[in-house]
Amino acid sequence: MMSSPKSSPMEIYVHIPFCIKKCDYCDFLSGPSGPKEQEAYVKALLGEINAVTEGTGRSVSSIFIGGGTPSVLDENFIGDILKTIRTKFSIQADAEITIEVNPGTADDRKLQAYRKYGINRLSIGLQSPDDRELKILGRIHNYDQFLRTYHSARKAGFDNINIDLMSAIPDQTYEGWIRNLRTAAELKPEHISAYSLIIEEGTPFAMRYLNLPDEDTEYEMYEATARILREYGFEQYEISNYAQKDRACRHNIGYWTRQDYLGFGLGAASLYGKERFANTADRKKYQENSTRPELIREKEPTLTTEDEMAEFMFLGLRMIRGIAKADFSDAFGCPIEEIYGNVLEKYEAMGLLREENGRIFLSREGIHVSNSVMSEFLL
Repeated sequence: MMSSPKSSPMEIYVHIPFCIKKCDYCDFLSGPSGPKEQEAYVKALLGEINAVTEGTGRSVSSIFIGGGTPSVLDENFIGDILKTIRTKFSIQADAEITIEVNPGTADDRKLQAYRKYGINRLSIGLQSPDDRELKILGRIHNYDQFLRTYHSARKAGFDNINIDLMSAIPDQTYEGWIRNLRTAAELKPEHISAYSLIIEEGTPFAMRYLNLPDEDTEYEMYEATARILREYGFEQYEISNYAQKDRACRHNIGYWTRQDYLGFGLGAASLYGKERFANTADRKKYQENSTRPELIREKEPTLTTEDEMAEFMFLGLRMIRGIAKADFSDAFGCPIEEIYGNVLEKYEAMGLLREENGRIFLSREGIHVSNSVMSEFLL
């Protein structure tokens, strides 16, 4: 469970900070760009990958290319990035390699090129199959464009596809959400990520009056998601993620089980051994200094045992199966009750945490208030 550099496999995340137009709810590190900016950024990114000293000789179990919208890049750039990673790191033969794609930015040629570069998983940002809702969100695509991208991906040979869906959109009804869920599930993707809209400060949404579903409706929407998707063979394995058998996202499970990972690119975060660090969010600074990682990294204090215990708990409890007590004692050399006995008793008594077969996990009720439960594990 604990990171042990060299012996255990690690993961790689690559951040592409470009998109065609920022969505009205988005606070990610991304924005529009032209070909020259993209070329300069990729050059800096390759420089960073080549310069990093961590991870030498370790095997890599998953790569995730996220953004922004990585599919706005010329596909040759994606090829260059993966070639450089393969030269520098030891990629497992069965590694999961994902790229995020937005409808309208990936044609047949791009998708076939991705397959050629060894990408074996796509994550497509649909958000809603309802064109009116897509307009409200400020998305650049309609549902038809999504369908074209989805069917092109199948034609290109992708047999592991995630669809992103968003609930609690302004003016959305419970019935509308159920319809959206069924529409997406009937396409038979291998994975669905279903998130509730969160209004982030500084976004256009934060400045507007929005007619959002009330708390009870949001609760019902969430409960219906697992129930409806189960009818189509999806199992919920994490607070917002649902997968067909053996199709859970291995990269995300790596995050929640604190597997070591290196993040490359603007603002990308890393966890390596007891070190957590993130690259600068200043693109000029990043591009001028990317070949000297120490100049672009913003280091956090080295993780204490208490930090690691807290992360073990609040990341592990995001998963529906929760955490194994034995893993905790293996990692930290003491029983979990010695550290968290009071917190566990309190939430088990409230019916928000449950314990079965040596595992501790959130109950259905606990999932709805997961943030306040998780915060109790910060020592």
